[in-house]
Amino acid sequence: MNENKKLKILLASPRGFCAGVDRAIEIVKKSIKKYGAPVYVRHEIVHNKHVVDSLKSIGAIFVDELDEIKDKSRPVIFSAHGVPKSVPKRAVEYKMEYIDATCPLVSKVHKEAENLYKNNYHILLIGHQNHPEVIGTMGQLPHNAIDLIETLEDVKNFTKKNDKKVAYVTQTTLSVDDTKNIVEALKIKFPQIKDPVKEDICYATTNRQAAVKKIAKDCEMFFVIGSRNSSNSQRLVEVAKQSGCIKSELIHSESDVPIEKIMNCKTIGISSGASAPEVLVKNFINKIKEKINLEIEEVEIIKENIIFKTPGKLN
Repeated sequence: MNENKKLKILLASPRGFCAGVDRAIEIVKKSIKKYGAPVYVRHEIVHNKHVVDSLKSIGAIFVDELDEIKDKSRPVIFSAHGVPKSVPKRAVEYKMEYIDATCPLVSKVHKEAENLYKNNYHILLIGHQNHPEVIGTMGQLPHNAIDLIETLEDVKNFTKKNDKKVAYVTQTTLSVDDTKNIVEALKIKFPQIKDPVKEDICYATTNRQAAVKKIAKDCEMFFVIGSRNSSNSQRLVEVAKQSGCIKSELIHSESDVPIEKIMNCKTIGISSGASAPEVLVKNFINKIKEKINLEIEEVEIIKENIIFKTPGKLN
């Protein structure tokens, strides 16, 4: 270890688990306690291998679709990202007990989309194709009632196929800045477009991006602990780059710690996605600590104290 050299770590706060993720994990644990093992979970409950593996070890079995479940007498849990309406309908047909772990902030977007549809709006969903949350939100409505907008290019190319008024909703885990640009473009194209009643991008996504923004410009490298299929983690990497730290990267379950590069830095930044447990941040820091003296400064921009209750039937 180089005794004289010191590396400063700026630790973004808030980071890591949000209330929706905490609730979803709690739902799986409480379900196993109530119903015994195994319980089935449709899709990864949250996008993190460490979390999924720890829940497998206590009796959760993860499946992609309900028809893969051999024993239909066992309960099934729907992931925090939300599901299309066809999924609970199928569970009822199978006479399966289901517990819905959809994040309440995603459910809010679902309800919003339904209300807009009932009020004769055509809906544009700003989000990422094939993300489970987008599949779930689009699956709340008939096929032709909602269109996906991913980019500014999509705004330019979109043409209305009906004479309905237009409204938009968004995925909850998008880049705040990128979304703002898309919304501005939509408002130029459709001056009468209806905004969500309350911001759809969730508080946790907004706070984590703001925390990264605050420190990234002072860092030579920036690391986001999270999974490759986690939208909010990927967005944090982008935000760090856009905020001035070009050497920003995602540290996922198969990543090696780029210790040589880190040792050439004076200051690095660290954050973690909303589905990444704090233990992964600690492990990452401990690996660096083996090689170099650290000074860690936690930079907190806001305190989060939001808690979402688990369903009554599990308590």
